[in-house]
Amino acid sequence: MARILAERMKVTLGETLLIENVTGAGGSIGVGRAVRSPPDGYTVSFGHLGTHVANGAIYKLGYDLVTDLEPVVLLPSNPMIVVSKNAVPAKSLKELIEWLKARPAPATAGTAGAGSGSHIAGQIDLIVDQTSNSIAQVRAGNIRAYAVTADKRLEQAPDVPTTDEAGLPGFHMTLWSGLWVPKDTPKDIVAKLNASAVDALNDPAVRGQLENLGLQMPPADQLSPEALGSWQKAEIAKWWPMIKAANVKVE
Repeated sequence: MARILAERMKVTLGETLLIENVTGAGGSIGVGRAVRSPPDGYTVSFGHLGTHVANGAIYKLGYDLVTDLEPVVLLPSNPMIVVSKNAVPAKSLKELIEWLKARPAPATAGTAGAGSGSHIAGQIDLIVDQTSNSIAQVRAGNIRAYAVTADKRLEQAPDVPTTDEAGLPGFHMTLWSGLWVPKDTPKDIVAKLNASAVDALNDPAVRGQLENLGLQMPPADQLSPEALGSWQKAEIAKWWPMIKAANVKVE
């Protein structure tokens, strides 16, 4: 997503955008680099629900995800999709849950990582993956999709029911993304970056590329820096208690 947006944003910014993947500690190292960068608009943090919400409840960060960053814009979201290898006998989400409960031994499951779920779902039983990772494999018939964790079906996968329709109401999770800059970045710079990103999102070619990946565009009234700030805080209030209650820790 970052690369698709960068190609269009360089037109309005008049600058080449270099995308650098900074790995380690669930993305928290990369976010930390952005936090410690000069507040001049030349370092932008691209992140999502994991890096800019969940990490604050899992890692001992050397920064505050809200106060040490300035929100720029909310980006397209990526619902999760429940998929399995074709050899799994279940044909629906309800059957999959029954199959999992009836097994004498635990099924093998994967999480997105090296190789990503869409590449390894043929060797493991199932994965709850990002739609953009698995949608091509689902379309090709290489893996079976049971449901998307959104409140409505995806245009790119209209035959895949929502979790509500499939018998698991309220099981919603969307991996939304956004852009942030270091705190104290001048408001005019934030506004310029926001305008460039919104222009890119409104470009038909860019929208086509992103929607083809199964990504959902944010509403037009949610594209301001303030909207991202409010959404991030709301997601922290939602997910942190659940993460801590589940005792999720770094291992």
